[in-house]
Amino acid sequence: MRRDVSATLPWMGAGTEFLVQLVDALPDDALRAPSGLPGWSRAHVVGHVARNAEALARLAHWARTGVETPMYAGPGQRDADIAASAAYPADRLRRELSTTADALDVALAALDDTTWRAQVRSAQGRDIPATEIPWMRVREVWLHAVDLASGAGVADLPPGVVDTLLDDVAAALSAAPDCPSATLAATDRARTWALGPGEAAVQVHGPAASLLGWLTGRSDGGALTALDGDLPTPPRWI
Repeated sequence: MRRDVSATLPWMGAGTEFLVQLVDALPDDALRAPSGLPGWSRAHVVGHVARNAEALARLAHWARTGVETPMYAGPGQRDADIAASAAYPADRLRRELSTTADALDVALAALDDTTWRAQVRSAQGRDIPATEIPWMRVREVWLHAVDLASGAGVADLPPGVVDTLLDDVAAALSAAPDCPSATLAATDRARTWALGPGEAAVQVHGPAASLLGWLTGRSDGGALTALDGDLPTPPRWI
């Protein structure tokens, strides 16, 4: 699937700015406090986003040059890099969050109509066109802004990001063997999303952002209403 980079690149830039502002507003000691992700401090989240920018820049280099440059050198590199980054002083964390994002912007700006179509490989081993790289970053900056647990919520995401994430997440979860069947009806949109196989057993109603928060494990679904049954439990998303 080829993403429209005229949409994803602005979303990426806005998400980076939003995340950096949230991080800059936190006192240094608050970076050591727990995040919204189990077992991770806010410093883990910030370090992960910085290292992710570097990993995606490697994919952009691969697309531009044709030289295979994986996101990570091996299966343990990602986790080791995050753990090391989480121990950095606050000023280094803040600085690297911005400088790595800037470097990714430069790497993506070097792509042209031909190299945007080049095939690279995700960390999960999927062959993807380079147009997928900005969208991968969009997911990181916006959702991890929520994971900082510093006041931002899924409702702060741009509507286009919410809808596109709902497309992706609902499709990914529907492929899981334990995914329940449901129709997700956004009360602030003129559309629905299908979850799970076969005919939907229940309809889940609520704002699109609330549906996304529930599907991605970033809310408990308290703002949602289930018709014709109880609110199902979706499988764990990445």
